[in-house]
Amino acid sequence: MTNEVKRTAPNMDEIIANAKKAGKLKTVPLDWKEVYYTNCPLISASNVDQELGWTKELYKKIDVHYLYLRARKENDWYPHYIHNMDNIIRFGGLFPPIHVHADIRRTRLLGVTHVPKEGGVMMVRSRDDIYRMADLKGKKIGLSRSQNKIKTDWWGIQEEQGIELMLRVNGMTRADVQIVEFPYADDWYDVPEMMGPEMENPSELWLRRDHKHDLAFRPLETALEKGVIDAMYSQSKVLSVLSETTGKFKSIEDLSRYPDWTLQVANIPAAITCSDVMYNEHPELAVTFMKGMIKVGRWANEHKRAAAAILDKQTFYRDVEDTYEGIRLVDMVPNLSPQNLVSVEIGKDFMFSHGYIKNDFDVEKWAAPDILEKAARELLEEEWKKRTTAKLPSAAGTLESGGRIG
Repeated sequence: MTNEVKRTAPNMDEIIANAKKAGKLKTVPLDWKEVYYTNCPLISASNVDQELGWTKELYKKIDVHYLYLRARKENDWYPHYIHNMDNIIRFGGLFPPIHVHADIRRTRLLGVTHVPKEGGVMMVRSRDDIYRMADLKGKKIGLSRSQNKIKTDWWGIQEEQGIELMLRVNGMTRADVQIVEFPYADDWYDVPEMMGPEMENPSELWLRRDHKHDLAFRPLETALEKGVIDAMYSQSKVLSVLSETTGKFKSIEDLSRYPDWTLQVANIPAAITCSDVMYNEHPELAVTFMKGMIKVGRWANEHKRAAAAILDKQTFYRDVEDTYEGIRLVDMVPNLSPQNLVSVEIGKDFMFSHGYIKNDFDVEKWAAPDILEKAARELLEEEWKKRTTAKLPSAAGTLESGGRIG
């Protein structure tokens, strides 16, 4: 058990080189006529689009194949975490792309989607005589610890961040409790048994396992149930509701209930990133992806219940209705708003201050609003052309042309 805070970030160049020598990090050869995507099982336009297929249609228009990361057996799971493919676009949890940009390779931040009420909860056994954070003084709080040095310990980061925040808002520090670490190998990303057959769609992964009842996604729950620890961090509303449904656990603190929006950074906002190579040499590929995300995001905003039915297949909300409540107030169109960029910065600063990344960086310089703007403009022009063509002998000039209509 430990109350250590600062850790030393690993030498990623050496780790990546050794991983390659060991035969890890398998990917297909680079082909710019292909764009791969990967996403986390969370609230995002990408997780809606994988059922709609609208982004794939946009890529077909420019003669580019749009494929899920695991649609090719040559790709292992590591690109999702370390972005070791130039032609992949990732839409997922915040901490891995921060780690990549800081210590592994340069990427560009294309947009984010924030679920502003998922800061995290503190869970205890439902029948324990514990009702407040103050009741945890001297007691044991679990903290999982990935031993995989190739990728970042995103799960442990959010646990540690959430624990510290909940202690702080209750006038406590780490010295008031015992932090018990639970190391685990976390080394399945290139194991043949875990690769499975090729998947055309990420939903195929979740069809093969009952992920809403799979304790692999709630790693400390067994330790809490058995009394090895007295409390554990869990994600607000997403995973915590599944634990509570068993009747064995309850939440005694919930960061989502506070008015302070800066507390709501638990591996979120979900970030969209592409490689700096794609951004510099093939920006049209990034623009096409963002056009798809904007289109799907707008549809999801207008049809929240339909979007909830799709997202329920992949996320950890209890059911479709619970998913709907989770997304009801969420803007599904990715953005780079000043407030959300500050949320990204909060996550990055925690990782840097606690030794999860070795190098600091400027979040605003990481962001690429030009891609998002161009995608939005092209969609607007396409809609303008479509609407005017229906009313005029030929399409009117562009919105910026200044010419007369008709």
